[in-house]
Amino acid sequence: MANATLAAPDREAWSARLKDLGFWAEWAALVGLVVLVVVFQVLNPTFLSPGNIASMLVAAAILIVLAVGQTFVVATAGIDLSIASTMTLGAVAFGQAYAAGWGLVPACVLGIVAAALVGVINGVIIAKGRITDFIVTLGTLSAASGLALILSDGKPVTIIDPALLRLSTGGIGIFGWPFLIAVAVALAAHVTLFHTRFGTHLLATGGAPESATAMGISTARIKIAVYTISGVLAGLGAILLVARIGAAEPAANTSFLLNSVAAVVLGGVSLFGGRGTIIGPFIGALLLVALVNGLTLLGVSQFYQPLAVGIVVVLAALLTRFQR
Repeated sequence: MANATLAAPDREAWSARLKDLGFWAEWAALVGLVVLVVVFQVLNPTFLSPGNIASMLVAAAILIVLAVGQTFVVATAGIDLSIASTMTLGAVAFGQAYAAGWGLVPACVLGIVAAALVGVINGVIIAKGRITDFIVTLGTLSAASGLALILSDGKPVTIIDPALLRLSTGGIGIFGWPFLIAVAVALAAHVTLFHTRFGTHLLATGGAPESATAMGISTARIKIAVYTISGVLAGLGAILLVARIGAAEPAANTSFLLNSVAAVVLGGVSLFGGRGTIIGPFIGALLLVALVNGLTLLGVSQFYQPLAVGIVVVLAALLTRFQR
């Protein structure tokens, strides 16, 4: 009896601790971002200078767009490993079309369509072929990278266009156009995910696919749709990337893949599906960019930066176990 009496308060204490951890899991990205900002500002006062803030926001724009696309996929308990290669293929298609004399707008459309096509292929094979998303997107990761190299012959295409230059350098105050586009994408994604029937069906597909099917939801169509959305946003990311660097590079940057998944994890999106948020990955992307930027300003070797990102992501993943 004494043991039982002692056990009840212990259970209550553990329950309270788990609730506390749940709170931190919910706000891990925001708390982490605030802590980083304070620490880096103390160590280097130029961190919060208008110029550096503007630079960070522009740098975060592509990652935010990719993270939003990845969020739609992860919310269905999937993952898109091909997202960075898809963006590269979109950039190459854009560059090749522009170099062939297409106008800027048609070339941009082709880049987005090429990336969207990869998303459609991913979705159809996963949904209709019933093959695990990891294997399918791993295959299209390689296929899209190879196709980008074949189309470009392994050579980057320099693109100098006044409109792209304005896109990469213009903006409103410290908010560059790429970041404002990323904000618009995030807002549209939030409305889609939480204020439409499609969003409800998407979360149901990720949380309880059997129940969703029983309710008449076409989970196959939902999966095709989310991978298509991921492809479209990878295509948009390709346009922003070309505008930023002034060239269509055929070599895929794997850091975009890793960081898009990391931003989703930091944002508190459940890797098991059925639970999503847009603001979380948005803040997670800002956190990752701020982390790398702050370490760079402090003169920390680039060799240590992936280590720091990895530690942050693992800690965030541990916290997600206690999400409420």
